Amino acid sequence: MKISVIVPTYQRPLDLTRCLTALKQQIHLMDELWVIVRDTDRETWQFLETFDRGILPLHTATVTAVGVIAAMNIGLESATGDIVAFTDDDAAPHPDWLKRIEAYYLADEKVGGVGGRDWVYLGTKLEEACQPVVGKLQWFGRMTGNHHIGIGEGREVDMLKGVNMSFRRKAIADLRFDQRMRGSGAQVHFEVGFSLALKKQGWKLIYDPQIAVDHFPAQRFDEDQRNSFNIQASINEVHNETVAILGYFSPLRRLVFVIWAIAIGTSDAFGLLQWLRFLPKDEDLARQKLWACWRGRWQGWQTYSAKLSNKPQ
Repeated sequence: MKISVIVPTYQRPLDLTRCLTALKQQIHLMDELWVIVRDTDRETWQFLETFDRGILPLHTATVTAVGVIAAMNIGLESATGDIVAFTDDDAAPHPDWLKRIEAYYLADEKVGGVGGRDWVYLGTKLEEACQPVVGKLQWFGRMTGNHHIGIGEGREVDMLKGVNMSFRRKAIADLRFDQRMRGSGAQVHFEVGFSLALKKQGWKLIYDPQIAVDHFPAQRFDEDQRNSFNIQASINEVHNETVAILGYFSPLRRLVFVIWAIAIGTSDAFGLLQWLRFLPKDEDLARQKLWACWRGRWQGWQTYSAKLSNKPQ
């Protein structure tokens, strides 16, 4: 099978060096590699002019819009492989990454997506934890990620993670990452709607922790700074999650999800119960988080409803 690899990048030439070096060391070399670069990112363009490509079948494409989704969609439009694999510029795939990915597609023609674990390094320290539940969406709307700490055998999941995912071209056809997702950089949860759209069509999504990349979370150049609270970043994240889930659920499950999200929520997307839980410790910060999350839910509902109202009669 022909394999295309897509790497979106922005102002991280040192991280990109590590990523491309790891891709050179693949046991199963890709047939084409697309690096998607912002038009204003002079530092990366200069780096690529002098980078020793060696055996890499490296191609570049330019993106003019902000946000990872625009870059990913240009990658999808450029790639010609039967398998399209994605990783981030701050990740380094293990040598058997593509070999293990391809094996799942060859074994079962109903597999539409394959991904795996990203071993997260905070500086030089590996984040070590183990969770058997990975990439699941519960019936009422609670999402469980854990892709970075998943253990066990390969199995079906509901969602893959952007830093380590791949798709069968036949499965995705003309599907693109949802441009309604908000954010000026990371656009958190952008991959959720894409994954769920394939699940809805009946394709299998596989997570196998043996399909691995080392992940060195690098600086972001937008409002989402990972571990620090930002009101707009929180609104965007919850908005994106809400749009993705509403698009996947039936009307009854949408209703249950909205009630659960407002009344209970999670430690990342507060509802009333989570606000009460964190209020004694976080005080005003808890109030800000609740307000941001409720705004994100409401704006997500508006975005979802707008698409419905624009459907042809």
